[in-house]
Amino acid sequence: MTMTAHNILEKLESVLTPFEAAAYLPLIEKINRLKKEKNAVILVHNYQTPEIYHGIADFTGDSLGLSRQAANLDCERIVFCGVHFMAETAKLLNPSTKVLIPDLDAGCSLSESITVEDVRALKAEHPGVPVVCYVNTTAAIKAESDICCTSGNAARIVKSLGVDRVIFIPDEYLGKNVARETGVKAITHPGRCMVHEQFTVEDIKNYREEFPGIEVVAHPECSPAVVQAADYAGSTAGMVDHIARSGAHHIMLVTECSMSDNVRSLFPQKDFRVPCILCPHMKKITLEKVLKSLEEDVYEIVLPKETADKARLAVERMLALS
Repeated sequence: MTMTAHNILEKLESVLTPFEAAAYLPLIEKINRLKKEKNAVILVHNYQTPEIYHGIADFTGDSLGLSRQAANLDCERIVFCGVHFMAETAKLLNPSTKVLIPDLDAGCSLSESITVEDVRALKAEHPGVPVVCYVNTTAAIKAESDICCTSGNAARIVKSLGVDRVIFIPDEYLGKNVARETGVKAITHPGRCMVHEQFTVEDIKNYREEFPGIEVVAHPECSPAVVQAADYAGSTAGMVDHIARSGAHHIMLVTECSMSDNVRSLFPQKDFRVPCILCPHMKKITLEKVLKSLEEDVYEIVLPKETADKARLAVERMLALS
């Protein structure tokens, strides 16, 4: 076993059983060899399973961090282990590079909650009001927007516009949380994350009763009531930074379940408590599908030039302010 394989196995065994880790290793080694042969870079979102996150990633992060990486990569292929809108964003920022997603059906409830017609109707109803679109949208929706944002920079983006109201799409909860933080009125659309909308204030109350002194760290896609009941709310990258600074031993993560597995390996001295809710779209990505993606160059992200050019402007405006 090479040193690289040994290091990977150690990481996997920190979050998986030794049997699981050993079972995944041959496939991981095959993917890692193949990505070098094909000059590919693998981007992995924080919600991916541990064998993907620890085994094959060249870069890990939240939507903002991975967008920044995608813009600066020099490779022939990007394999995006995330959902469809993320792979589209990578293609927007690196148009000359082949961008692959291992499963075309890896979607997003937020992205699928809104149409171009919905955006145009909001713009017609509120003429002159800038449109801020959450990164969890298709390129077609980004092309209808003035600027993009992520959960990590949404408040900063909204405040930077210097207006008293914005059209914030499609995440109703994130829009309301940003409005409360910034004082800018958010005209929202009824889109919600199918994972984060399931968390309740009662969940937090029960964990606080069972683990006195537990620190509650939530994602801002949760309802405003849940965010207000938490001790901290931020993007997945923000969560990691906060936990690194926190002196709390017991931490409740109010976000997608795999995040806890991946964070646990970074902070083995801390005790994580998670009401486990999985994103079925993220879990469509598997090692077997990543291998097929590399072997067969599937599935490539292709965007109409006019749509891509308009959408790219919204994303680049975001990155310039981030």
